[in-house]
Amino acid sequence: MLDYVRLEVRRTLRDRGFVVFGIGMPVVMYVLMTNIGVGAGGAAMEWKIASMVGMAAYGALGAAIGSGTGVAEDKQLGWLRQLRITPLSPVRVVVGRGLTASVTVLPAIAAVLLVGALVNGVRMPAWQWAALAGVLWLGTAPFTLLGLGNGYRLSAQSTGVVNTGCMVLLSIVGGLWFPTELFPGWLRALSSWTPGNRFAELGRSVTQDGAPGPGTVAVLAFWLAVFGGYAVYAYRRAARTP
Repeated sequence: MLDYVRLEVRRTLRDRGFVVFGIGMPVVMYVLMTNIGVGAGGAAMEWKIASMVGMAAYGALGAAIGSGTGVAEDKQLGWLRQLRITPLSPVRVVVGRGLTASVTVLPAIAAVLLVGALVNGVRMPAWQWAALAGVLWLGTAPFTLLGLGNGYRLSAQSTGVVNTGCMVLLSIVGGLWFPTELFPGWLRALSSWTPGNRFAELGRSVTQDGAPGPGTVAVLAFWLAVFGGYAVYAYRRAARTP
């Protein structure tokens, strides 16, 4: 399975579209959102830190969900039929793809955090930077499984559109682009149950010198189980398709 993971990581990192949109877009959005019409002082720095977490989460979420696009293309080329004759079980194939995505989300996270430190002057202790990157990295698991499920279940043409829609919807409703305090009451309540919101909450808790609350962990664990079951089901269906 490790050979399979190494192969998929190399393929993903050679994709120019991934480099431009998966890494470059969150960085550009972060710079624009924190340097246009933003003043100076403590409030401005708080916004730069909060936006840094949101955009790092957005980049990681997009890279994780986007891993399903490559799966759909492989399915169209017959790669899944080849995997079916290997000793890899459906669960191991899904886990292998998940591990691949867990590696490819790191550049998106690191790029935004570097810009936060070098361009926006965000200052935190070294352990806090490491903890922030770590929780964002671990927190991408549910989104990876959602993207994989879409890739296994849908056509190559549909997967890109659906994954993009999922990424945008989860990011906006989850409060990655705009603070949830600006939402109407009903949307703010709904947001707290979404994986995107709780994913960003992992990072915010670190920047506020705290630990993720049990509610955050429980919601993410729920979505991890749901999307994981979906991904395994979708792979089995795709593997049975001639």
